[in-house]
Amino acid sequence: MASRYRLVGWTYTALCAVLAGNAGPAPAPRSSRVASRSPVAPAPVAPVPSNTADAAAWFRRAKPYCNAVEVGNVERDTPAPKSVEGAGFNAACLALAGRIDAARRAIDGLRDADRPRAANIVFEVGHPVADAGDDRSAGPIMELVVDYVPNHYMALYHAGMAEYMLGQRDLARRNLSAFMQYYSIEDGWRGNARSVLARLADSTAASDPRRPREP
Repeated sequence: MASRYRLVGWTYTALCAVLAGNAGPAPAPRSSRVASRSPVAPAPVAPVPSNTADAAAWFRRAKPYCNAVEVGNVERDTPAPKSVEGAGFNAACLALAGRIDAARRAIDGLRDADRPRAANIVFEVGHPVADAGDDRSAGPIMELVVDYVPNHYMALYHAGMAEYMLGQRDLARRNLSAFMQYYSIEDGWRGNARSVLARLADSTAASDPRRPREP
C-alpha cells in the first residue's frame, strides 16, 4: 500500500514539472508594460508673436490716457514698443487724442511696406468711434487710414459719411465714390452710399442733415 502511494506522489510531482515547463515566463504586470512605452509629445501650440502681444498689452494700459491732455505723458513716460505693431497702436492712441499729424509721423517712421499694417491697426481702434457716430473724431481717423490703404472700403465709407455729416461735401463725394468702386455688394452699406451721393449730386439742394441708418 505504501509503495502505491509513493508511486502516485511521484507521478503527480512529475506532471506538475511538465506543466510548469510548458507555461513559459509569467507575463509582466500591465503597469510595467505601459510604463515602458515612449510618451507621446503634445502637439506644439503656436505662440502669439511677442511683438504683437507686447504692443497690444501696451495699448490696453495706455488707452485710458489716449486723450489730448494725457497722451504726451504716455509718449514720454511709457513709449510704445519699437515694432510695426507698436507704431500702429501708438498712432491709434494719438489719433484718439485728436493728434492726427503726430499719428501720421508715427506711421511715417516705418518702412513703406509696413505702413499699411500700422494703418489697419488704427482702423480697428477707430472703428468703434465711427460706429458710435462721433463724426468729428472719426472723419480724420478714417482719412488717415485711407491715406495709407487707399482701397480700404470701410474706412472710405466711414470717412465719407462723417464728412457728409460735417458738411464737407467734396471729401464726402470723393470717399463715397471710391467706396462704391471698391465695394460691389448690393447691401445696406452700398445703398447708403448711393443715397448720400445722390444728395451730393444736386448742388442746388441743401444738405440733408439726416444720417442714413446703419445696415
